Amino acid sequence: QVQLVESGGGSVQAGGTLRLSCAHSGYPYSRDCMGWFRQAAGKEREGVAVMNNDGSTTYADSVKGRFTISTDNAKNTLYLQMNNLKPEDTAMYYCAAALWCPIELGPRVTTGDKYWGQGTQVTVSS
Repeated sequence: QVQLVESGGGSVQAGGTLRLSCAHSGYPYSRDCMGWFRQAAGKEREGVAVMNNDGSTTYADSVKGRFTISTDNAKNTLYLQMNNLKPEDTAMYYCAAALWCPIELGPRVTTGDKYWGQGTQVTVSS
């Protein structure tokens, strides 16, 4: 059974920094195709950053240069380093692991082809 557990969310002021972690277990692939997605209140879920099993990464335009996705395979943990946070980054952030590779950012987020964590809330105040 695949389990994804996010942590690291919180409330920060604009310009602040957070690092999200996603501890995963039971993922059947030797190399991960995983990513971070977010959903703000009243909005559809959107892709933030994904990493495929060839090591390639893709970021949403809104977070390029501010967010970094990384993985520690020895710890089975996916990270999202978020710098220079903005109020528009406020959302519930979800970790996802693809049932098959590659994992895509969007434009439309599909949910049935991924395993999902429970989410961690990020709130950025101005």
